[in-house]
Amino acid sequence: MKRDTVYIAITNHGFGHAVRAASVAQAIKELNPDLLLILVTTAPRWLLESYIEADFIHRPRAFDVGVIQKDSLTMDKAATLAAMSEIRERQEQIIASEADFIRTNDVGLVLADIPPLAAPIARAAGVPCWMMSNFGWDFIYGDWGEEWEEMADWISSCYGQCARLFRLPMYEPMKAFPQIIDTGLTGGTPKYKEAQLRADFNLTAPKEKTVLLTFGGFGLAEIPYENLAKFPNWQFITFDHRAPNLANLVKVTERKYRPVDFMPYCCRVVSKPGYSTFAESLRLGVPIVSLLREGFAESSLLIEGIRDRSSHQIITSSEFCQGDWDFLNQPLSPPRKTSPFPSNGTEFIAQTVVEYFQKL
Repeated sequence: MKRDTVYIAITNHGFGHAVRAASVAQAIKELNPDLLLILVTTAPRWLLESYIEADFIHRPRAFDVGVIQKDSLTMDKAATLAAMSEIRERQEQIIASEADFIRTNDVGLVLADIPPLAAPIARAAGVPCWMMSNFGWDFIYGDWGEEWEEMADWISSCYGQCARLFRLPMYEPMKAFPQIIDTGLTGGTPKYKEAQLRADFNLTAPKEKTVLLTFGGFGLAEIPYENLAKFPNWQFITFDHRAPNLANLVKVTERKYRPVDFMPYCCRVVSKPGYSTFAESLRLGVPIVSLLREGFAESSLLIEGIRDRSSHQIITSSEFCQGDWDFLNQPLSPPRKTSPFPSNGTEFIAQTVVEYFQKL
């Protein structure tokens, strides 16, 4: 018996795209456990499993590279251009191979976040391609100067083959897409009760003195953990395995835990601009302290988003890396707007996918 199958292609850039796609995948399985999910990404399986509790197929393939980075703030544009140029040169081979895989496995729908080649792959396979994102890679690369114009135009032409875009909050116009549906925030839901986390991790500080430090899949090259000594009555939570052992620093190393699981019990989340971290914080109403990030066009969209919709602080990388962290003693700035972003993006996209198969 033929089984309804969704092929979810994820851009290969950090963890954020994998997180928001996996949160939608989990919601799809909750609505229809019989749908087969194929997640196509080089993101590690443990990351996907931290969001998806049901079975799925992991197909490690890279259709783009996003931005090649040393850490969350340091980009290598030359290496990125070389890698993307190689993928573009191999596009016919990639499209043919994946289209054959899609046909062989009776895939009914491609859902992508947001590798450009996903759309021509789906077209070659004869199935629709839907995408979800708040930006396209043509927007990022097009901001980098003349040598990137041809690459950005090629990416726009790929996006033009997409049947539907779920445009997430904090977006750029994404004009290359022929059909756009504006959608709410995506993200995961905390899995653990406060009492359980406090007991398991010896979280003794009150919420108003508990801070989550999270910098995505790339991490941050140098976090001045010595500053924590200035806040002996505070407690800090990190997923950085390289962090030192300090009395007021909780290191989370078990991969079943995610930053979103700790967010409700923190007074603020300290991060770099990243959609998934911001979206999960916004969905939970947790204040955000964000470093600035230069040279990545999405960052300004995200910063303006939290200025509008979240209690926040905006700090420079030097304030964070070389400063004394006095920002923790300063009051948060209130959001400029009174209404929050819609928070139902995960559920809406998943419901639309399930209804698509019901109508076949």
